[in-house]
Amino acid sequence: MKNLSKVLAVLFPFLIFAQAATKKEVNQQVQTWVSLNTVTKFSDHWGIAADAHIRENGFFESNNFYLLRGGVAYIPNPSVSITGGYAHMWLAPTRDGWSTYSNENRIYEQAQLITKIGKISILQRLRNEQRWQEKMANDEPTGELRFTNRVRYLASFNIPIFNNKKMPSLVLADELLIHFGKEVVYNTFDQNRLFIGIKQNINPKLSFDFGYMNVYQQKYSGYQYDMNHTIRLFFYLNSVIKHSIPKPPDHHSGDE
Repeated sequence: MKNLSKVLAVLFPFLIFAQAATKKEVNQQVQTWVSLNTVTKFSDHWGIAADAHIRENGFFESNNFYLLRGGVAYIPNPSVSITGGYAHMWLAPTRDGWSTYSNENRIYEQAQLITKIGKISILQRLRNEQRWQEKMANDEPTGELRFTNRVRYLASFNIPIFNNKKMPSLVLADELLIHFGKEVVYNTFDQNRLFIGIKQNINPKLSFDFGYMNVYQQKYSGYQYDMNHTIRLFFYLNSVIKHSIPKPPDHHSGDE
């Protein structure tokens, strides 16, 4: 019994330390996120998707990341689209005194479906991303990459609240992100993005949504989290490249 007491006396400080070290930590912060999302159709069923994002800490106080993404979209009908492409992110350092951005390369594939229940428009998107993240040490790239495969599911509800179509509608959306990889041990859950705001049409091609997004992200440690209270402003531009094909002369019709 005395030996057991001695062992416990030795182990007790370590047990307390281990418990404290793994206690859940949540970092609360405010961010601003602005983006432009475009789809340009160059034929009846094909288009180019491209978007640019800037996320800032506070209200444009310091940068969090820049992201550019582009891809080719197959659009069999107005309700369905399938897109694949490439994205690049420049991620700002989070440690004090560091100034070097880390790079992230992505390949992505996604399917999107738009349906309606009454007057409510529902957008569902399933996206798969293969990500190569640059590892940093002492404010410099190490030359090593972290590979993860991330799956994202978005459900967004556009709810009209006015009879006048020129007035804004209510938007409720949630996106769940999970990822997998050799180094994903404690945080298969990556993050959740909950959004509430308004959508406003500027003209038939251009619209925006504006509101509050809560981004809850788990770190690789498993016990550290970011709770980002985000002011979000996203613009959406849809356009069509019109082709003018001259009619061949009558005397050539059927000759070739």
